[in-house]
Amino acid sequence: MRAQRQADVLFLSAADRRGRRAAALGALALVLLFLFAPFVFLGARSHGLVPALASLADPYLQGVIGFTLGQALLSTLLSLCFGVPFALALHRNRLPGRALLLRLLLLPQALPVLVGALGIVTIFGRNGAVADLLVWLGLPRPSIYGLPGILLAHVFFNMPLVTRMALGGLQSVPAESWKLAGQLSLSPLATFRLVEAPALRAVLPGAAALVFMLCFTSFTLVLVLGGGPAATTLQVAIYQALRYDFAPDRALALALAQVGLVTLFLLPTVLARPEAALGGFGLGAPQRRFDPPSPLRAGLDALVLAAGLVLLLAPFAAILWSGLQADLGKLLADPQVRRAALTSFGIAGGATLLGLALSLALVLSAGLSGTLRLVLRLVPALGLVVPPIVIGAGWFLVLRMTGDVARLAPLVAILANAMAILPYATRILAPEAEAAALRAGRLASSLGLSSWARLRHVELASLGRPLALSASLGLATAIGDLGSVALFGSQDFVTLPTLLLQRMGSYRSTDAEGLALLLGALCLGLILLAERGFLERRAR
Repeated sequence: MRAQRQADVLFLSAADRRGRRAAALGALALVLLFLFAPFVFLGARSHGLVPALASLADPYLQGVIGFTLGQALLSTLLSLCFGVPFALALHRNRLPGRALLLRLLLLPQALPVLVGALGIVTIFGRNGAVADLLVWLGLPRPSIYGLPGILLAHVFFNMPLVTRMALGGLQSVPAESWKLAGQLSLSPLATFRLVEAPALRAVLPGAAALVFMLCFTSFTLVLVLGGGPAATTLQVAIYQALRYDFAPDRALALALAQVGLVTLFLLPTVLARPEAALGGFGLGAPQRRFDPPSPLRAGLDALVLAAGLVLLLAPFAAILWSGLQADLGKLLADPQVRRAALTSFGIAGGATLLGLALSLALVLSAGLSGTLRLVLRLVPALGLVVPPIVIGAGWFLVLRMTGDVARLAPLVAILANAMAILPYATRILAPEAEAAALRAGRLASSLGLSSWARLRHVELASLGRPLALSASLGLATAIGDLGSVALFGSQDFVTLPTLLLQRMGSYRSTDAEGLALLLGALCLGLILLAERGFLERRAR
């Protein structure tokens, strides 16, 4: 009866309910099969689940798990320590070009991880600008490889994310609260304690959980900057266990440990109820701060903003400068680059189409029952619980048994990237789909529109911009992906990120820098297009 009432609210006919429920169950079956079948195959090639789990008693594997947790915790703390002051400084100071600065915070998310790693090495590596400055000061050249490099790279990628989320919390405070703080002439410390801190407390737990998850499941950065066995995370250890040692027992144990730990940290954030509106009652007036002058705070804010901008922009400047030194025309004419680009676009296009189709099947069925709504919240998160390298490990073994890895590897890459698209595609599409059904469902029902006609004229007609936004994000994510294809790399299956990694490994640094510029510009353009669509959607 409850499902019937919820379906009636959306004005769905019995045929629509059956069709949408069938599509959702089919999407759910495909997602679960693709994500969890690898564990069956890994178990079949190992000596059993119990011996595999017993191998976790190995001191080396325990060290890998401990290092994975430790570096994720340190990376999260550093990202918060840099991101929160940067957000506070941005919110307190209405600087010229502030809108442009906020857009710059999007750059690390737009950049493929491998490209960002190359930029960080160019600036902070042994031959980078920072090393040259330290030598000029009479200090030894630093080594970026190992834990310091991993932490630096994670802060570079995640500090802007923390800043944007903290700014969102501060901007949710009613304008009346800032005006009252100014009228009372609250000191900077009192303003922080009474106004800023409560807003930050509402958003920082979610930000910390997200950053921890991203750092815990980091693969490419650790692969490039780890520097040896002492700085190995679970995902890199899985890759090494299959790619170099071919040890399915160890790979299965590490994969289960990865999934168990990620689930332990992720599940509370998925099931948590959304926070209540921040800051209490307000009349919707535009925000304006009335802080009394404080030279000390102004100086600290200027220092924080300068340091943050250097950390944010220096790797991008290095990528741009070094990339322009390469012969870009020769690179574009290189047949290997062209084949890699076609492979990347093929995988990205297929993954985006499949990811959007699965997201639509889940989203359009969410209103049928509370169970399906809960499934919509849980299933997309499985793409984070079972990362691409773990998925690829099981399917790598399957393809090895068929003896035709190269021919079927693109299909695995498409499916793995489609799973990675699910979490944010469903978040973007779900509110719009529900609003469209409530807005036009009664009219569609009174006109007797068939299932396909209703889908075309009601839901899809309202989802054009959100679908374009999701597609842009999906293409950028899949084009820059390395994790899902890391185990399958060969001369017959090369994408732009794997080609970039090969050129870096063969000391063809000029070509690698040129490829990094081209790949980074492509993904940046897609992400900025998506951001523009997101802002226009919010304005409507």
